[in-house]
Amino acid sequence: MSEDDNNMEDYPAEIHDYLAAFEKSLVSVDEMLQTMMSVSRIELLRKLEPLEQAKLDLVSAYALNSMFWMYLATQGINPKEHPVKGELERIRTYMNKVKEIEDKKKASKLDKGAASRFVRNALWEPNPEKEPTSKISGKVKKRK
Repeated sequence: MSEDDNNMEDYPAEIHDYLAAFEKSLVSVDEMLQTMMSVSRIELLRKLEPLEQAKLDLVSAYALNSMFWMYLATQGINPKEHPVKGELERIRTYMNKVKEIEDKKKASKLDKGAASRFVRNALWEPNPEKEPTSKISGKVKKRK
């Protein structure tokens, strides 16, 4: 018997495809982590704007907590009853705040001067110089 045959006996055959996909995902995550760890964090943060730095920190924290969630699940611990669930929710809240800040930056800004000129010109105002004089003022006689 080969080693693969021995491994097949350790778990049900129905989950073999799931385990193979999981292993492939783990290898992919490991490669990404190695790439991230190869660059100095200080060097990376220098290149980013403050909002981008916050996004990087949040994504890193979320990824680590998600991996811990998966670790708990593999150890037979229910992660929904573990404090890691609250931590993930807290990080998600901050991610939403960062998204709101980004959306505010993208939103168009009001030019108050242009808006006031637009409103002023859109409203009708009588011009006393161009208005004909009233009939009453024309009938007033001058006294000598």
